[in-house]
Amino acid sequence: MSLLRLTPEQYAAAQKRAAGRSSPLAGVKAPSKYRNRATGGYASVKEARRAEQLKVMQKMGAIRNLREQVPFVLIPAQRNPLEPHEVVERACHYVADFVYDEDLKPPCGAKHWATVVEDCKGMRTPEYIIKRKLMLHVHGIRVRET
Repeated sequence: MSLLRLTPEQYAAAQKRAAGRSSPLAGVKAPSKYRNRATGGYASVKEARRAEQLKVMQKMGAIRNLREQVPFVLIPAQRNPLEPHEVVERACHYVADFVYDEDLKPPCGAKHWATVVEDCKGMRTPEYIIKRKLMLHVHGIRVRET
């Protein structure tokens, strides 16, 4: 097997020619890392189904104040004390899939509402587990997983 030897100028010219051609995979979307399929504006089929269930539950009066993609600050941005406009470390956020008020239905019959933070998970990543623990530590909120 013989090696093809190119001068730096020949190599640069070949790179320019290759850049002009489109890749056979151009326009083909790479598969999701965790094999989820975005559906109806949601990150996964599971999340889209759950959103529909929650919307029906809200119409029936079982839940109220349904919100989607609600951000929570877990760790605020760290700034340089000598230069307050300079951010040394960016803030760390957790974005909940759904937040809503749920009727606890006590035996006396009066409505009592409790706020629920819910996340649709197909796979619990190490990053998610840390953020879930920080939600409990920082905000005192237990994330409900579906």
